[in-house]
Amino acid sequence: MNLRDVFDDLIRFEVLLWNALDARLRDEVGLPLGSLDVMRIVARTSNCRVYDIATALGITVGGTSQAVDRLEKRGLCARRPNPDDRRSSLVELTPEGQELLEAALPVFDRELERHLRVPGLDRFAAELTTLRASAERNRT
Repeated sequence: MNLRDVFDDLIRFEVLLWNALDARLRDEVGLPLGSLDVMRIVARTSNCRVYDIATALGITVGGTSQAVDRLEKRGLCARRPNPDDRRSSLVELTPEGQELLEAALPVFDRELERHLRVPGLDRFAAELTTLRASAERNRT
């Protein structure tokens, strides 16, 4: 097994899958996949801070803050003061954001089914979880 080939396949698959999901979401509900990622995290995280989103996505706080800014400009989320820490704010979906999230999730799920439902998926998912955990442990 050539690890470079494995790496190439993983990256190419991720790009193909991302592009397919992103195109479908933009076309059907007008929402980029990156925005959906942020909205899903905000929806499931109580007292969600930008830091929480950044940690979940594995990206910088600055990049995450810009993503939240874009959602705010569209009226899909709002920041409010964090009562426990004046240095940060809490991010929450607006009613419009919640409505769009509810419209986007079935599109997202359908597209995931279309691209990922293959024989051996359970085994692959377990192995991928192991690989991800290893990468997170070895992160420098």
